[in-house]
Amino acid sequence: MDYGIDISSWQGSSIGWPAVKGNNISFASVKVTEATGYVNPHVTAQVDGARSVGIHAGGYHYAHPGDVAGQVRHFVANLNARGLLGSGSLWPMLDMEHHTFIGDPNGFIAEFIREFRAQSGRRELLVYANQHWFTRRLRPDEWADDGVILWCAQYNSNPGHVDYSHPRLAIHQHSQEGIVPGFTGFVDRNATIGDWRVGSFVLDGAPAPAPQPSPAPAPSGWVPYVIQPGDTLSGIAARTGTTVAELASRNGIADPDRIYAGKTILIPGGAGGGSGGERYQIRPGDTLSALAVRWGTTVAAIAARNGITNPDYIRTGDWLTRP
Repeated sequence: MDYGIDISSWQGSSIGWPAVKGNNISFASVKVTEATGYVNPHVTAQVDGARSVGIHAGGYHYAHPGDVAGQVRHFVANLNARGLLGSGSLWPMLDMEHHTFIGDPNGFIAEFIREFRAQSGRRELLVYANQHWFTRRLRPDEWADDGVILWCAQYNSNPGHVDYSHPRLAIHQHSQEGIVPGFTGFVDRNATIGDWRVGSFVLDGAPAPAPQPSPAPAPSGWVPYVIQPGDTLSGIAARTGTTVAELASRNGIADPDRIYAGKTILIPGGAGGGSGGERYQIRPGDTLSALAVRWGTTVAAIAARNGITNPDYIRTGDWLTRP
């Protein structure tokens, strides 16, 4: 599963992009245009910031009824101005949610796709709507060919699981009140669905940013630890009874002053709570089942170790002790 965000002028331009990247965000769709005249005043800074840390950035258009050709022309011009139709960019996205769409919106979408392809020279387009629209109003089989991927909003806090299915459904917007380091307020959070990965909706198939590799198995007595926001290698060394040099050597860290939240390293065993294993702070998108797979244990074992009565309910920011 890959994680992403979508943002607009509400998020401004003062975003801590290294912290965003450190939260395992690999793609960002940025509002570029709306109707035939509006341009997000922060779009250039937002796109440049995402790209500066290796996040795939793409642009989206917030559609209004009427004048499809004019909206596409406005959208394409502003995508081109920021290099958002170039290799490695996230596919452009058509945002279908405006309340003034009355009646059947499928003709609008089909025409938008045709115009976009004619004016941009690109076939690829993401189409976003909420779960109600997809189940009650939209008919993707009429316009979603192999150059279209679907993006569904359903705020159920269950990343990657939507009460709607379609072979071209790849992205789930699971929260509009997501917490992501680097942002001062809420941000929309997204996750890929099933076997879909971010590389499937990057222009020209440019590979997604390489995930940080897990460290190789270490000698007995060393256990995995997930770096938390605010951690430093010297701080980890001090509380685990080792040295910065030893941690750097064990984990192949070239620059001890640069470590990233979310990356897993090896630390001396027992450092995070004796026989209970290391401590882990729950991040947005985490589930006990996913953590159990990552840690090689079971949901029941994690729940028992941490006194969790409902394994389907965990809260971002709470701490767990690994069994």
